[in-house]
Amino acid sequence: MIRFEKVSKVYRTDGHRRTILEQASFSLKPGVSYGILGINGAGKSTTMRLIAGTEDPTRGKIHRGVRVSWPLGFAGGFHPKMTGRDNVTFVSRIYGEDPRKVLDFVEDFSELGSYLDVPIYTYSSGMGARLAFGMSMAIPFDCYLIDEITSVGDARFSKRCDEVFSQRCKHADIIMISHSMETIRKWCSQGLVLLNGRAIVYENVDDAIEVYRRLNA
Repeated sequence: MIRFEKVSKVYRTDGHRRTILEQASFSLKPGVSYGILGINGAGKSTTMRLIAGTEDPTRGKIHRGVRVSWPLGFAGGFHPKMTGRDNVTFVSRIYGEDPRKVLDFVEDFSELGSYLDVPIYTYSSGMGARLAFGMSMAIPFDCYLIDEITSVGDARFSKRCDEVFSQRCKHADIIMISHSMETIRKWCSQGLVLLNGRAIVYENVDDAIEVYRRLNA
């Protein structure tokens, strides 16, 4: 279970105060996949980063009783001056995985070839996404976080991404952000709607989508 207890997230820049969450309390249950919905600027990606632990709340506590991934396809955690291979080895050790096993999977899946042995800063955005997606799939998680990305690359590679991701999701939950309501319906059974610092869980994803549509009307 992932539980938010009176969580507030506030950004302060140049004298301006922007509140994303204000004393938000809710639980995301294991065995359930959630779609995070809200108008632009409501704080969907920020909430995703709070769930992942890549950002800390301003106040309150977040409890994670499951192993949560970083946002799928997110390459921001890689060190740009290290090679792809060294990054994969480093991340796999952080998560207590066998570096050789993880590297074999990423090498086969990403199809980056010799580019695995050059620094990340030389990669195109597509190459970085391939590496990040491969890393996400190489390490087993209880819950995968997805912020608009489910596949990368050409049609053939996208098909491979979908196949591997579908296999992982047979044994794991999903927390997803997407502007496509059909995608939300496909993968999620419940919804979390963000509005004016509040976070409301709807046990029926269709109810969450209806609220989202009214907010955008």
